[in-house]
Amino acid sequence: MTKQRVLILCTGNSARSRMAEGLLKQIASDRFEVFSARTKPVGLNPNAVAALGEIGIDISGNRSKSVDEYAGQNFDYVITVCDSARESCPIFTGQGVRVHHSFEDPASFSSDQQPAKFRQIRDEIRSWLPVFLQNHTLDNSA
Repeated sequence: MTKQRVLILCTGNSARSRMAEGLLKQIASDRFEVFSARTKPVGLNPNAVAALGEIGIDISGNRSKSVDEYAGQNFDYVITVCDSARESCPIFTGQGVRVHHSFEDPASFSSDQQPAKFRQIRDEIRSWLPVFLQNHTLDNSA
């Protein structure tokens, strides 16, 4: 079976898309090649690294990537995890299904609130991904 390709987009690729990429890889790496990117340049947020590290997922060696790095590539799914990314999401050649689910930006909170907010958003993404898998997985077993 060929793995389906998923690109997860967010404005900064520093938190929500990075956490969604790490979580989807953990629960479905046997079925998906998962990538994430940003529409505007921002580095990887250490709170995202910490929130995933608490549940055994290490994204510390990852880097924030621009959507331009994926120009011309085909994806079965392009998932936007914030409204801004959905509005500015580029069109990919041969693009499959576009899926949108907006998650609150945990980096928009005060520094003392951020650790709890990053955990909350991590858990919201972790709860949403099985719904995505159930409702949007293409049958490519043929």
